[in-house]
Amino acid sequence: MAVKENAELVFAPLGGVGEIGMNFALYGYGPANAREWLIVDVGVTFPDAAHPGVDLILPDTRFIEDKLDRLRGIVITHAHEDHYGALHDIWPRLKAPVWMTPFAAGLLEAKRQSEQGAPKIPVTIYRAGEKFTVGPFEIEAIPVAHSIPEPMSLAITTPAGTVIHTGDWKIDPAPTLGPKTDEARFRAYGDKGVLALICDSTNALREGDSPSEEEVGASLKTLIEQEKGRVAITTFSSNVGRIISIARAARDAGRKCLVLGRSLKRVIEVADELGYLDGLPEFVAEEDYNFIDRRELVIICTGSQGEPLAALAKLSRDEMKTVALNAGDTVIFSSRTIPGNEKAILEIKNRLIDLGIRIIEDGDALVHVSGHPRRSELKRMYEWVRPQIGVPVHGEAAHLVAQGSLMAMAGIGQVAQVRDGDMLRLWPGAATIIDQVPFGRLYKDGKLVGTDETMGIRDRRKLSYAGHVVVNVVLDDRYELSGDPDLVAVGVAQVDAGGEPLEDLMIDAAIGAVDSIPRQRRKDLDLVQESVRRAVRAAANQAWGKKPLVTVFVTR
Repeated sequence: MAVKENAELVFAPLGGVGEIGMNFALYGYGPANAREWLIVDVGVTFPDAAHPGVDLILPDTRFIEDKLDRLRGIVITHAHEDHYGALHDIWPRLKAPVWMTPFAAGLLEAKRQSEQGAPKIPVTIYRAGEKFTVGPFEIEAIPVAHSIPEPMSLAITTPAGTVIHTGDWKIDPAPTLGPKTDEARFRAYGDKGVLALICDSTNALREGDSPSEEEVGASLKTLIEQEKGRVAITTFSSNVGRIISIARAARDAGRKCLVLGRSLKRVIEVADELGYLDGLPEFVAEEDYNFIDRRELVIICTGSQGEPLAALAKLSRDEMKTVALNAGDTVIFSSRTIPGNEKAILEIKNRLIDLGIRIIEDGDALVHVSGHPRRSELKRMYEWVRPQIGVPVHGEAAHLVAQGSLMAMAGIGQVAQVRDGDMLRLWPGAATIIDQVPFGRLYKDGKLVGTDETMGIRDRRKLSYAGHVVVNVVLDDRYELSGDPDLVAVGVAQVDAGGEPLEDLMIDAAIGAVDSIPRQRRKDLDLVQESVRRAVRAAANQAWGKKPLVTVFVTR
């Protein structure tokens, strides 16, 4: 591979570095004014209470949208939502070639069929061990262990050298699904020389090694065997390895399996088509529920993160038509709690407890194991790869700094701490942040995608805190009030501490604002509008202690 004159190799994350989720990495090779670009992963993150009504949060891609003539392709490492979930919404902005594994491509197509208006994205399939070229980037897919079929690390080679982009990985000596992490290929690249290791930091604060999925399966089998009633197990729908572990544990305990939840069924359908569920008994249908003894049933269901419309939440509210849980049954949370979901999960647990249902979670027994490497596993990766530069990614600040310290202690010569929007020059010379590029968040809200401003997220947040007041002021031909203003308040307190209706107080404030303006100046309707708006907000704040959004219409 010939080195281009004045060429540089740069790394610029637009998401996933400084946060968990929304992974979006850019690699650029060439002269500063003519770099060719590669995208690795196009992920989402999920909204919380600060984003009322929002469905998904996506990376802001305006930086690369300005360079579409030099964008050579998009490679997806695996089919977790935080790595591929934004593809349907972002791809129409980019329209670049996409490379995915068979399982990821199958899930993408299944999602397309279930989402009205989702685009048909042309996909090139790649498999473990294969090499392919995307512009100036020669890529080898290195299989790793994780919690989903076909996760890949990428060895990305240019004339500047080789970068190992780990994606999500761990070292599991006994994975339920797929091959082990390919130590031999990592060592082979380490022997040839690796310029940089761009490495998953999710569990960089945790000592030791992760338990294996095989151990989780054995623990689940023991728990199922000792329970007398039904056992419902909730897990991430994409965790096919865990689904297999549960199905095997149920089979070995002499029980049948029932699946509840659309996302679980979609993942299972794709995994089954690709042969990942071969050898397992068939899952039973919901309509057979009433004909199965409670001691012979395991339910695998969605809802591990407290989603209000997921199967587990409906079971906790006894809202399902054909399936129910009763006193003496058991629910196992075979998952970790994503930060921000604690309250929603606790509400479901409390409802289940009120029904007389036993709860088992990770602190009670080995029912979950992470798909990310702990510190001992990270150190082994460093030994295999022996990079010149270490770059922690995929994590919040605490995770990134923890892995950066571990890299330095392990003897990696250069450790670069970057965050979303940093452009890191990997070559030539020392690893250096050379620029800041535009980055941010886009919001998927119903059928539309936009910024917080264009989608009204900021105002919606204010509405959720203090409500909305609409005032209609009508002036006659002499610019006097033509009757009292009309006022409608939504989400506003009804009376003040003394029992006086807030609407009356705000109407009085609106009248006072108009009366305080000299009649000749009332010809400026914008002035009247702003005076009434301020007066109504002030009256609400004085009586209530909060300032609602106020919209004023002034007409003659």
